Amino acid sequence: MILLEKILQSQGFGSRKYCQQLIKSGAVCVENGTIHDLKQKFKPQNLQFSVFNIPYIYREKVYIALNKPKGYECSHQATHHLSVFELFDEILLNRGLQCVGRLDQDTSGLLLLTDDGQFLQALTNPRKHVPKVYRMLLADPIDHEQIETLQHGVELRNEKGVFAATDVIKRAENELQMTIHQGVYHQVKRMLAAVGNKVEALHRHQIGQLSLDDFKENSLEESNWTYLDESQILAAKNQLT
Repeated sequence: MILLEKILQSQGFGSRKYCQQLIKSGAVCVENGTIHDLKQKFKPQNLQFSVFNIPYIYREKVYIALNKPKGYECSHQATHHLSVFELFDEILLNRGLQCVGRLDQDTSGLLLLTDDGQFLQALTNPRKHVPKVYRMLLADPIDHEQIETLQHGVELRNEKGVFAATDVIKRAENELQMTIHQGVYHQVKRMLAAVGNKVEALHRHQIGQLSLDDFKENSLEESNWTYLDESQILAAKNQLT
């Protein structure tokens, strides 16, 4: 059992003093009953409550999927473009929401965010080789020789080792889908440049076992986001073991 003010504070509603004021003012309801008593305690797990008539459910940690649009930087302090964090409300930002990896400002697609530091570090650890599926529009038609070279691997300037793609699929004359297992700077663009082509538009469709197709029921269109459900969180964590 935990004091309601501590539950509110853990969920990003503000300082302890502000959370106390929310309760005393009658802004917080639990199980359809308004709470005024600062000493009242609740079990936080799956607790449903409302603040100013907006419903919430207690989440020990948050795991979010965003369909990132182009023109947004994965930074809290964006310099030349908008920040993806402008797509979220202050309550989530107060929790210390962070991007799991990054997408360039001109790249769209699936981006995971969380306030779970261990999950973030594990998923971005290059030794985990979490696969990521990208779809792209190319400047020139992709040919069989280029595809074979991508599958066998290319060297990238100032990087150690060979970088190979798997599950390379030609979707159209100038459209390609492929999976990479590392995550070095501008990797997909540099790999295509290494085989003599150029990426005109880049979209990340999948990370590990999670793809944008998994969120069709939530209509996860560009700029929209949703919480991962328990099965999706488990699937993401399982690939890290």
